[in-house]
Order: sequence, then structure tokens, then C-alpha cells
Amino acid sequence: MADENKDEAVSIGLHNLQPAPGSRKPRKRVGRGHGSGMGKTSGRGHKGAGSRAGAKDRARFEGGQMPIHMRMRKLRGPNNKQSMPFEMFRTHTQPVNVGDLEDRFEANDVVDVAAMVAKNLGTRKGIKVKVLNKGEITKPLTVHAHAFSASAIAAIEAAGGSATVVDL
Repeated sequence: MADENKDEAVSIGLHNLQPAPGSRKPRKRVGRGHGSGMGKTSGRGHKGAGSRAGAKDRARFEGGQMPIHMRMRKLRGPNNKQSMPFEMFRTHTQPVNVGDLEDRFEANDVVDVAAMVAKNLGTRKGIKVKVLNKGEITKPLTVHAHAFSASAIAAIEAAGGSATVVDL
């Protein structure tokens, strides 16, 4: 008998769909007498702001403290450099260090943005690559990037290479 049930395919349709067991609970009915465990004060406790009608129980309420959306600055508009997103989250370029170029490329290689992406450097699409002078570079490389720090240009040229600024 058990083998017959295994072979039989169960058809799923609108007629036999039901929620997972335990995922649906009946709503809690409050204020229905003390025997229910939710009578009298209906789970709100005695006195205080939380027991009153219209209590501030929303998620963003901060207990009367000045709310975060009012504490933050309100500089708006796409043309204002200080408008949202705030500076700590602002990203104009993605960094690539000369030490990483040293590790991933051979001497006299031409390093452009596509070559950097192929070597897992500067992989964020649509964001300009800026080469920074972190690490050491000893190989002569021809580097093409959107921006360079002044010390990175000096380090690349001191190693016998060249740094060229390209557009996005």
C-alpha cells in the first residue's frame, strides 16, 4: 500500500493550496475579561503614555528625543555638492594602488582600465578609476586611468613608466 502512494503523483492546484503549518495564527483578542490573560488593561500595563489612546508606538519614535530625520541636515537638490547623499557615502572614484599594479602586471605592460578589470582592480562599473601611490612600483608601466594622485604620477615616472589620463 505504501509503494502505491509513492508512485502516485500529487497534483497541485488552487483546490489544495494551503499555508505552511504554523505560519498562520489567529489574531489576539484583547479586552475580553481576565480569564483570557488579556483583559482589563489589554496588555498595555498601568498608566503612562503607552497605555493611552494614540500612543506613539511607531518604529521611528525616539521617546521624545529629537528624531534622526530632524537632527540631520536638510540640504537638498541635485546641484548642491552638500546635498544628499552625505559626504561620508559619496564616491566619485574607485582607488587602485600602484603596489597592486606592481603585483599584477609585468614590466613594460600597457595598463588601461579594461586590463585592470581583467586583473580584479577597479571592478565597479561606471565609476572612474584613480591610481594612488600606496605601495611601491619598480617596473616601467604605461598606465591609462581616469585620474592619478600627484605622488602616483611621480612614482610611476620614477620607475620608468608613464601615466596618461583618459576619459570615461
